Amino acid sequence: MNWFSLYIVQHAPWFWFGMMILCLLIESFTLALTTVWFACGAFVMIFVSLLPLPFQWQLLLFLALSCALLFFTRPIALKHFKLKPARLNSDALIGKKALVIERITELEKGAVKVNGVVWSATSADNTEIEAGTECVITAITGATVVVEKV
Repeated sequence: MNWFSLYIVQHAPWFWFGMMILCLLIESFTLALTTVWFACGAFVMIFVSLLPLPFQWQLLLFLALSCALLFFTRPIALKHFKLKPARLNSDALIGKKALVIERITELEKGAVKVNGVVWSATSADNTEIEAGTECVITAITGATVVVEKV
C-alpha cells in the first residue's frame, strides 16, 4: 500500500468529508439533482468510517447507498421541485396584451405593438381585428404573433 492510500485509510472520515464537499460543489454548479445523492452517501460514510470496516467495503457501501438514493429518490425530488425552464425571448410574450396598429384580416397579416416592438400578427380565430383594438398574444409562429381580442 503506498503512502497516499495509507493516508486515506487512516483519515477516512476526512476523506468522506472532502468527498461530500466536492459533490456539493459539483451539484451547486450543475443543479441536476445527481451529485447531491453522492454527497448524502458521503455524509453517511463519515460516521460509518469510524467503525472498523475495511476501506474497500466503505467504497462499496458508499456506491451502493449513493446509487440507491439516486435511482429511488431523484424522481420524487424532480416531481416535487417541478423545475420548469424559464420563458425567454419571444416565449415570454405569450399571454401579454398587445395593441393592434394595422388591421388584421382573415387573409392578411396585420401588426401589433408589444413592449414598444412591432410584430406581424394574425388572428387566432381568423376574425377581423381593427386597428386600435387591444388583444392578447396566444402563440408565436415564426416571427408572427397569434392574437385574439380581449
